[in-house]
Amino acid sequence: MLWVSTPPFLPQAYLPCKYLSACPTLGSFSSRKKHILHCHSSYNLKNYREQKGCALPYEENFGRRLLLFFLISSGCFPTLSSLAKTKSKNPYDEKRLLQQNKRIQKENNAPEDFPNFIREGFKVKVLASEEYVTCDSGLIYRDFEVGKGDCPKDGQQVTFHYVGYNESGRRIDSSYMQGSPAKIRMGTKALVPGFEEGIRDMKPGGKRRIIIPPELGPPVGPSTFFSSKQFEVFDVELLGIKDCERRTIAFYSDVVCE
Repeated sequence: MLWVSTPPFLPQAYLPCKYLSACPTLGSFSSRKKHILHCHSSYNLKNYREQKGCALPYEENFGRRLLLFFLISSGCFPTLSSLAKTKSKNPYDEKRLLQQNKRIQKENNAPEDFPNFIREGFKVKVLASEEYVTCDSGLIYRDFEVGKGDCPKDGQQVTFHYVGYNESGRRIDSSYMQGSPAKIRMGTKALVPGFEEGIRDMKPGGKRRIIIPPELGPPVGPSTFFSSKQFEVFDVELLGIKDCERRTIAFYSDVVCE
């Protein structure tokens, strides 16, 4: 038996071949085979398109699939938009999250005029009164008392009290509860970036509330106190500023602030 190779993607009904004759005699059977072989060896899709003036069935299906894919990806198919699972922003959900945050802050005894946080996943919206100022870095603060004197500079030591809160208004840390104020030198990267930025332009005697975004907050992880990227709120009272100098005695060297 003689097998004739045909393209696997083309149905037999669309083979562009014609028999020259159909002689019933046995002598012409071999010549018919030769016609069939010759037809398949000289088969050309381009010539077939030119002769028939149309595309092959598999090409038509491919064109339809390509057009359908374009309509779906470009959003030009209005009937498919209702089938996709799209999550639109619902104002009622935002209102519910706001009321939930206020209720939790009230239960945690959050201080007066505490900012509200509407969190949905990793997206957080901060709602604060007009007294709050937003910096270019994303830091938000409000001055309750401005204070007097000069602002701290790099190398100087600042003494301050602070109370730290999370988004729920729960107290997470306080120097008042520790019994002594905190002391730190400016410009040594010993403070959280947002905290240092928040007290850099404060004056002694000033009281300020600082809202630190996650980008300016402390590092997170199992080895740190903070377990997730959240906004942190600090009430800070700057007590004083001291100049510091390095003192070296023999092999011993330290920094003295007076």
